[in-house]
Amino acid sequence: MLILLPPSETKQDGGPVGTKLRLAGLGFRSLTASRRTALGSLAELARDPAAMALALKLGPHQQDELLRNRRVARSPVLSALDRYTGVLYDALDAPTLTPRARSFAAEHLAIHSALFGLLRSDDLIPAYRLSAGSRLPGLSMTKLWRAPISAALSASGGLILDLRSEAYANLGPAAGSFYLRVVSQDAGGTRRALGHFNKTGKGILVRSLLEAGIDHPDVESLLTWAHKAGIRLRRSAAAELELALVD
Repeated sequence: MLILLPPSETKQDGGPVGTKLRLAGLGFRSLTASRRTALGSLAELARDPAAMALALKLGPHQQDELLRNRRVARSPVLSALDRYTGVLYDALDAPTLTPRARSFAAEHLAIHSALFGLLRSDDLIPAYRLSAGSRLPGLSMTKLWRAPISAALSASGGLILDLRSEAYANLGPAAGSFYLRVVSQDAGGTRRALGHFNKTGKGILVRSLLEAGIDHPDVESLLTWAHKAGIRLRRSAAAELELALVD
């Protein structure tokens, strides 16, 4: 089983002094060439802070994000699971995971980054600012990532649970995957789509999966586990699952 997560615009600063990015140490080695291309284009953009602010849609109070991108090749690194913050990652609460759960994450969880493509949860990366909708000079994010990421996901085999946003899913479709949608359910059983808080539901579900540590071979196994665990997860379409949070 592979659990696919989106990244987060917000990231934890810092990392051990003296560490820095090593592309050869990242998972999904087939993406190395695309990573070099993305990093090179970001470095070119970083030479012009005004142009970078415009391309990344950054305001005057976000100048620290520009510095992150200018230093990305020499900044200290943290594991991807610890680097990303925000609503989903706050709900997942990686710092309190057991060593067993983190070990399971390293094998069965991937995070889709606009800069690095697919990352394993324990891949060591610097802080940066780049999203699926960002524009890099002379580079189409779709052309850069779509085919290589789809190929990497196809090669992974097994059940793929896709928790990415649609923007990231479009940058690397996962054939045969199950896309997760989160809804709220009231006392009468009525379900409605969730907005911002769908990320909380995803984070809670991922934490439960990591703590359980079960390598589900297929979606039926996943649904059976969810039912026993009291998690309201069901099929909503041929290739979609629906997670209901009770109001």
